[in-house]
Amino acid sequence: MAHTSLNQYLEQVEFAIESKDGLLLSDLLSFQNRHIANSRLQIESPEQQCDNWFEQPWDELIAAHLRCTWAVAKHDFIEAYSCQSIAALALNKIVQSQKDENWSLPVMYVIVLDLRLFASSADIQMIKRGRKKSGEMLEKAAEILMGSFRVCASDNRAAPEDSKKWGMLYLVNQLFKIYFKINKLHLLKPMIRAIDSLPMKDKFSKSQLVTFRYYVGRKAMFDSDFKTAEEYLSYAFERCHKACKQNKRLILIYLLPVKMLLGHMPQTSVLQKYDLMQFSDVAKAVSQGNLQKLNEALEKHDAFFIKCGVYLILEKLKIITYRNLFKKVYLLMGSHQLPIDAFSTALQMMGEDDIDSDETQCIIANLIHDGFIKGYIAFQHKKLVVSKQNPFPPVSSVL
Repeated sequence: MAHTSLNQYLEQVEFAIESKDGLLLSDLLSFQNRHIANSRLQIESPEQQCDNWFEQPWDELIAAHLRCTWAVAKHDFIEAYSCQSIAALALNKIVQSQKDENWSLPVMYVIVLDLRLFASSADIQMIKRGRKKSGEMLEKAAEILMGSFRVCASDNRAAPEDSKKWGMLYLVNQLFKIYFKINKLHLLKPMIRAIDSLPMKDKFSKSQLVTFRYYVGRKAMFDSDFKTAEEYLSYAFERCHKACKQNKRLILIYLLPVKMLLGHMPQTSVLQKYDLMQFSDVAKAVSQGNLQKLNEALEKHDAFFIKCGVYLILEKLKIITYRNLFKKVYLLMGSHQLPIDAFSTALQMMGEDDIDSDETQCIIANLIHDGFIKGYIAFQHKKLVVSKQNPFPPVSSVL
């Protein structure tokens, strides 16, 4: 392919279209394929040659691809994005015109993947040149992707095996990646609903289902729906291929805080295996009920936690830390009527030297309100009176 002439390349594309070979055509139009390094195919104005070979809108798509290879060779990703957007719009017309067939879906996958990647690179170049705001090209790419999504979603007549609806999950996953990057998570909800309503929702490829569950789990985490987050992220982690260690690590970065918020502390062996020892001190501090150590652990690794977007989630562990410390006080005293001063002393032992009885009562009141302690404060006697049955419910039953 590296020494293929333009005519040879166009012959291959023509053969793939006529034989309806979506996999071959997707290879010929992918920027992961080595043909893009062929200088004979890096053409600034290929429209005339493509007009001679193909009918509309195939000629637009192929010409846009060839010009895009020229732009990429010049490292002009703004122009590359412009060309790829033309290719994507042309393909939307083609796929929409195809009745009772979905052979072109693999082509759509590579076109929209490269569109997203070029949009991201174009945004970086725009910022460097002092033009446009961050994420503007990605937003435009998302609009084109939504057009592709609507084409697939509206295919209601084809037989299940020929339905374009099989392309919906791949497109949704690409949209998820954009929306997370430009911080527009509110746009995920209709996408999730659309996939959940599909009859074939559990029949997509495992890799696509893992990606979908990963992003839905992350959204649930940010919505403070931790049980849903645990379910979806656990699915993604367990079914992610064991060879994809980096992907499993990425899932764990979000699954670990969720698990800890539900009262499940990670094993050191797991943290070591996936190079996530940043969570080790956090987990130990929460288990010990040591708020000072928790603050130190968060401060020590704050750059990592902030970069991953989990810092604010981990800060929610403070209430769990108080709960664990106060449960230890209850177990040590062996009584259902506990002096507030005992909790103040415990807090002082954990480094909160300046805490007083009123502040301790506030912490206890919050724990009772949130369901972490079953009981009430007897203000007159300055005591916490806890239930005789399960006064400290499991964290997972509260959140």
